[in-house]
Amino acid sequence: MELKSASKMKIGFISSEIYPFSKTGGLADVAFALGKYLAINGHDIRLITPLYSSIDTKRYPLKRLKEITEVNLWFGSQKYSFTVYIGLIPQSKAMIYFIHCPVLYDRGALYTNDPDEHIRFGLLNRAALELCQKLQWSPDIFHLNDWQTGLLPVYLKTIYNWDRLFDQCRTVMTIHNIGYQGRFKAHVINDLSLSEYHQWFDSSDLYHGHLNFLRTGLLHADKITTVSETYAREIQTADFGEGLQDILQGRAQDLVGILNGVDYETWNPQTDPWISKKYSINRLKDKKENKKFLVERLGLSYSKNTPLIGMVTRLAGQKGIELLDGGLQRLFAEHDVQLIILGSGEQHFERVLYQLQLSYPRQMVFYRGYDTELSHQIEAGADIFLMPSKYEPCGLNQIYSLKYGTVPVVRKTGGLADTVDLYDWKTQKGTGFVFEHFSIKGMYWALDYAINTFKYPEIWKKIMKQAMNKDFSWQKQIKHYENLFESIIQE
Repeated sequence: MELKSASKMKIGFISSEIYPFSKTGGLADVAFALGKYLAINGHDIRLITPLYSSIDTKRYPLKRLKEITEVNLWFGSQKYSFTVYIGLIPQSKAMIYFIHCPVLYDRGALYTNDPDEHIRFGLLNRAALELCQKLQWSPDIFHLNDWQTGLLPVYLKTIYNWDRLFDQCRTVMTIHNIGYQGRFKAHVINDLSLSEYHQWFDSSDLYHGHLNFLRTGLLHADKITTVSETYAREIQTADFGEGLQDILQGRAQDLVGILNGVDYETWNPQTDPWISKKYSINRLKDKKENKKFLVERLGLSYSKNTPLIGMVTRLAGQKGIELLDGGLQRLFAEHDVQLIILGSGEQHFERVLYQLQLSYPRQMVFYRGYDTELSHQIEAGADIFLMPSKYEPCGLNQIYSLKYGTVPVVRKTGGLADTVDLYDWKTQKGTGFVFEHFSIKGMYWALDYAINTFKYPEIWKKIMKQAMNKDFSWQKQIKHYENLFESIIQE
């Protein structure tokens, strides 16, 4: 599966999580895919991430890198030692380097509220540079991801500025979700060994007693990317910028939106091992078998004429869960419809969904938690996939849904706006149902439109096929990253 590229590049990819080794959200999937497909295209990409105690080293055997053992780094008055282990990204030859520092990474979770959280990821940034020095490897691009990697441009231009190895290195900072910024008290600048370089940080932040990892990365990275074109525009506004909109407006010429791709080797109804019956755009009748299997597995009654809505989501305000309380009561009262929700998160949202399930046991199932097999079965078995997000940098489930012919109902924001086209009865074009206003009324309008359209099987089949014909593969999206990296190198 060799893909063509104008030139082969050296890319140092630093991320706090990388699937299948560590994961809390979409960042891990994107890191895996970029590593996989850039390597397939012949680039020398090396991924760097913490060796968390939760990583299953029996399933994914790692090898200690003898050249980098017990390397000492000082953070303020504290000394930390790290060792490097190496492995491979599955399905590719991309090499992944794990930073082993048990005192920092042997925790119960990837991210914590512990008082040394700033050091945990400050060390990741410095260890990446130390690793390059030990290997005498000079990346063309350091690709940084979210706040956990935001200090690398500063370290590169201060503490490590003496090393000519890094003279030609450029940095790209990707915002996966601007809501997470790595905010700490200003005094941590001493712990990070950067107090003498205070001028590299936002002066207003320091004056008000704060230090912001993401803001720092955005100030000093050579280019900035985010995960959809619409989100790139949204985060330059006060409504979506989370306090960083002024920086992003000032760097608008350096900000690029690149939509995340999907790995169709994992998410494809023709090959999916998790679903009851494989199907394709030419065998849509087999999709009904997945619907029947899913509803009966979860204790609902099956009817091909009753539209089944699916959701796989974190239960957080960002995801529009608040719209369900109020919107679903009307939906269940006015329509013969079923709903299956898989997810977990904020307790008050969980309580709302449990109560709705108790009130409508024949129409709704709430499955708390996460289950890989069930998430695939929902994508394959549902007729409609609901994503009423308040904001959504990119979103992946709506793209999975398109591939599975599970028609999305989404709010017009971020990557949802860039991937789902509102169905138009006049032109008969479109791949889903889109509402603009974040309100119960807006969500209900889109669901009502979808459910009434579902009553016309030939129209619905046409929408399904138009959705399944969309191509959001990484093979396509990776070219945008290659073009960006090449343009930076040539500047």
